[in-house]
Amino acid sequence: MKFRASGQPKRARKRIAFMSMTTEIVQRSQAFPLGVRRCEGNQPDLFNVAVYAPDLDAVELHFQNEDGEWEAAVLPEITDGVHHGLVSGMGGSAKYAFWPAGVPLPTGPGESQLLLDPYGRAVDTVQAGEEPTYFSLVVDQEFDWGSSRRPATRWRDTVIYEAHVKGLTQLHPDIPEELRGTYAGLAHPAMIGHLRELGVTAVELLPIHFHIDEPHLAPLGLTNYWGYNTLGFFAPHPEYATEVARKAGPKAVQDELKGAIRLLHEAGIEVILDVVYNHTAEGPQGGPALCWRGLSEMKYYRHSDDGRYLDTTGCGNTVNFTEPRVIQFALDSLRYWVDEFGIDGFRFDLAVALCRDETHQFTPRHPLLIAIAADTVLSGVKLIAEPWDVGYNGWQTGNFPQGWADWNDRFRDTARDFWLSDQAALADGRRAGTAARLASCLAGSAEVFARSGRTAVSSINFVTAHDGFTLTDLTAYNRKHNEANGEANRDGHNDNRSYNHGVEGPTEQETILAARSLTARNLMATQLLALGVPMITAGDEFGRTQLGNNNAYCQDNELAWVHWNHDDGAGTMLTATRELLRIRREFLSEQPAGYPAREETSYLLWFNADGEPMSQEQWSDQECRTIQLLLGSPDGALDGLIVVNGQLEDRRVVLPSAAALEKLGALESRNQMFELRFTTAISQAKRRGARLRAGEADTAASNSVTVYRA
Repeated sequence: MKFRASGQPKRARKRIAFMSMTTEIVQRSQAFPLGVRRCEGNQPDLFNVAVYAPDLDAVELHFQNEDGEWEAAVLPEITDGVHHGLVSGMGGSAKYAFWPAGVPLPTGPGESQLLLDPYGRAVDTVQAGEEPTYFSLVVDQEFDWGSSRRPATRWRDTVIYEAHVKGLTQLHPDIPEELRGTYAGLAHPAMIGHLRELGVTAVELLPIHFHIDEPHLAPLGLTNYWGYNTLGFFAPHPEYATEVARKAGPKAVQDELKGAIRLLHEAGIEVILDVVYNHTAEGPQGGPALCWRGLSEMKYYRHSDDGRYLDTTGCGNTVNFTEPRVIQFALDSLRYWVDEFGIDGFRFDLAVALCRDETHQFTPRHPLLIAIAADTVLSGVKLIAEPWDVGYNGWQTGNFPQGWADWNDRFRDTARDFWLSDQAALADGRRAGTAARLASCLAGSAEVFARSGRTAVSSINFVTAHDGFTLTDLTAYNRKHNEANGEANRDGHNDNRSYNHGVEGPTEQETILAARSLTARNLMATQLLALGVPMITAGDEFGRTQLGNNNAYCQDNELAWVHWNHDDGAGTMLTATRELLRIRREFLSEQPAGYPAREETSYLLWFNADGEPMSQEQWSDQECRTIQLLLGSPDGALDGLIVVNGQLEDRRVVLPSAAALEKLGALESRNQMFELRFTTAISQAKRRGARLRAGEADTAASNSVTVYRA
């Protein structure tokens, strides 16, 4: 047994001369850092091993030596619940795991499911029988980043593109087949070219931490495609690497991912990771112990007073962020991805579950949030909350502290209401809602974020995400169609606020197809022209469909993958998205980042269809669904005019007059001209470039968004 620890006869020693005296330095094991780390100095085969397991009296380390044989050793020291010792002979990429000392193994060490290292840098899957067995792996971290630097894009210039590593490129015809669906494919010139031409500044990747499938999926022949079932918070998912990298080992997998991030950075594109610290893959109470459950179930998971798991995630367990060691674990993981992989930010799945106190109440002063804010590494990256979980009082949009951005579900619901639910109501002869809520969203959702001292750039404006209908399906389905998921269509959201425009699903009726496309462009225009930070779901820019499935988490197939064989309709949508992002860069790049929380002047002026300032009565009028938003700059100049017509008929619109502009304090309003730059209405597209003087009348097509350059 190749084992070294303080108190053992054989010690790692070195002698140094100092003032004619000889002092012996004994290299002892350390309780920090946690995990397996190669010791510095002249003994490269010596590793410090440390694992937090306060529930265990003693911990055995089982590992493969350099000859591939399994060895075992009891970690001899315990410091504040951390078992630690020095071990030699593990070698590069060695498999290892932990086990309670004195407890017999069910089978041999290479066959039994032992306890993974929570800090393991890679996870190896061994399929020996019906159930896979998992082991942690030793991985060296060296990588040449060259001159690559993080883009550090300002929040107000940020455009996020949410994507799945595999699904984004699996069907891309211009990416070599061996690179499709991989980390390398993500950074292929064809993919980077598309993102840059579109105007994207950041890709937000669905989970790339090592994850496994839920037990109920295998009998259905399905897998966890999205990856929200983490088993390794320090380990990249190897199945997203090329076959060459997987065969070469865990370091090659890491290098491929780092290489992709380096290329994206060189193209000016940030990388944000969707991370799942709210629950683990160990599932409900009583399930198998793969890692945390076997090391310290009471510390790692939330429990109610009666000893049962307290589940605010809907996934069987909730990680216990009232424990300092759990907070340390998450912080160490986050810092690792920033320091070693150059990650630019994180989107926290079900973030409210991370921020509940000892009484299980959400608090924006949670120790985790305070620790992140005080951390010199993490306070400098983008932090995005999915501001809800499924527990009591779980919806907390707008309540996270400064330094955070929130997924703005109120923006999502309001945009869908105005362009989908309301349009369906009007088509049925019913009354629709007012334009007031939509106006608030376009203006940065001040009523949501100002109370926490935050600004419009704290609002992640989205209409769709991985979870739910695609943009196209919002316009084509009134109800979900999740039969392929094997749960009798019971899974997925029922409140979709969608509108099929008269026919459920695919149709060849040109009038319905045209109406659906118009609505999709209106929704895209709403999120890309609003103050805040827009997030596009991959494929929405050219009309991707999932055939009505609004919960494709288990569909690792063409239903969920992005298709790249575009027809004319897809090309029209893509062109519109690119143009809207160009307009966004022109109109909104200098919008004050301090609005609405720290600016007395909003630089936003609202007018009705007659070109007069909106009155309070009109904001409350359900018949008033045509509004004009004039965008200004801090220097008093006018940037652009956005006209929203949410009615079923074309509407005569008088552009704001010079007198009205001067009355509201807008400068440079005399002889003001407006140039038609964009419209979602195809019938009006040929008029682009038309110039109108302030106070002149124009036509806003029914159900449309029109943009003028001032």
